[in-house]
Amino acid sequence: MGINFSMWRKAIWQLIKMDDKKEWDALDAISKWLIATRSAVTLVTVYSCIIAGLLAWRDGYFSWIPWIVLTLGLFIAHGTNNLLNDYTDFNRGVDKDNYFRTQYGVHPLVQGFWTKSQQIQWFVVSGVIATLAGVYALFYTSFNPVVIGLFAFGALMLLFYTWPLKYWALGELAIFLIWGPIMIAGVYFVLARGVTPNLGYVALAGIPFGLSVASINVGKHIDKRNDDLKKGVGTFPVRAGERFARFVNQAALIIIYLVIVYLVFVPRYFSPIMLIVFFAFKDAVTAIKVLSKPRPAAPPEGFPAWPTWFSAVCFVHNRNFGGLFILGLIIDTILRVIPFTSQFILQYWRPI
Repeated sequence: MGINFSMWRKAIWQLIKMDDKKEWDALDAISKWLIATRSAVTLVTVYSCIIAGLLAWRDGYFSWIPWIVLTLGLFIAHGTNNLLNDYTDFNRGVDKDNYFRTQYGVHPLVQGFWTKSQQIQWFVVSGVIATLAGVYALFYTSFNPVVIGLFAFGALMLLFYTWPLKYWALGELAIFLIWGPIMIAGVYFVLARGVTPNLGYVALAGIPFGLSVASINVGKHIDKRNDDLKKGVGTFPVRAGERFARFVNQAALIIIYLVIVYLVFVPRYFSPIMLIVFFAFKDAVTAIKVLSKPRPAAPPEGFPAWPTWFSAVCFVHNRNFGGLFILGLIIDTILRVIPFTSQFILQYWRPI
């Protein structure tokens, strides 16, 4: 069994569909993990960590080793949650009968690629690796009480997101908070070893990306609302209704850009270079237009991502917005750490 680097790249960038068990068995372990954990989606964790790392760099707190450990640990923790999510839904019978989840990517349990015991083994190994990264963060910060709290919170979210939070219409809110202000401010806090003069602004800077991640999740739950209604899965669109959920998602996409504008022009936490994110606004407008109408009963001719519909357009926006957000932060940070340009910014765009 050779290492399939091309599959690694493909699995990280797009959801994989596969029906042949022989093809699955021929994959290396990393490829299987990346596919089973839907790493094209869990990549948002890496984006959040990059954002946190850049904000720490501009404030003089960045260090490569702890950042790499945190990023890999959180990425693996996200994948671990997805393994548990699939196991829980499979055990509860949710994923049977061509359920939405089984239509857009590989589900090893439903397709018979793994047994339940194998899924648990993969979950345990992933969970141990993620836990070790968390333990490293505890030692790195001398067991700071806040980091202990973040560690405990992450463990609880990993175990209880699928049930009961998702069933109580709290999963979408949790995703916004975790991949936005909590993860970004939390990674920053660890890198800064508890130094927190700008932590409020760091958390606020995490809101736009957190909303863009949550928009995918809300979109997905609208897409599968009918299936969830039948199976008793009480997601936000199930509890609040499809129309209201679409309105909330539209509002989230608008708030993303309002927060960026606020951070640029009011406290001047960002320089105007961050307005580069508006190159992704056309994708937000597309998503808002799609969200203005109910989901079609069948995909338009040539639409490649069915059964995802709302989640597909929100995913495209997240990828483009996230990339531009990080690009803007890289430029903004470089301008602030180079002595000449940092003096220029302090003279013409001094934080208020």
